[in-house]
Amino acid sequence: MISVLALIGANALYLLFVWLASAIGASYLSDRKGYGEKPGLASGLLLSVVGVVIWLLVPAKSGSRWKTAGPFGRGKGEYDPDAADAANGSGTADPPASPAGPAPGAA
Repeated sequence: MISVLALIGANALYLLFVWLASAIGASYLSDRKGYGEKPGLASGLLLSVVGVVIWLLVPAKSGSRWKTAGPFGRGKGEYDPDAADAANGSGTADPPASPAGPAPGAA
C-alpha cells in the first residue's frame, strides 16, 4: 500500500513540475509577444501545456520584442555591446589616459 502511494506522489511531483513550467513558458511567450506577463501566466496556470501551445499560435503585436529581437533575443533590435564597439572603432583599445598631474590631495 505504501509503495502505491509513493508512486502516486512521484507522478504528482512530475505533473506539478510540468504545470509550473507551462505557466512560466506561457508567461514568457505572452510578454515577449507584447501582451504582458499576466495573460500568459493565467492561461498557463489554467490550461497547463495547452496554454503554451495557444501562446505559440497567438500573433505578436507590432513593435513587440518577439518582432524586433526574435523569440529568444539577440536579434536585430537589441543592443549588442560588441557590435557597438566595433562600429565605433574602439574595439579593445586602452581606456583614455587620466589628466596630467597628480590628483588633488595626493602627496
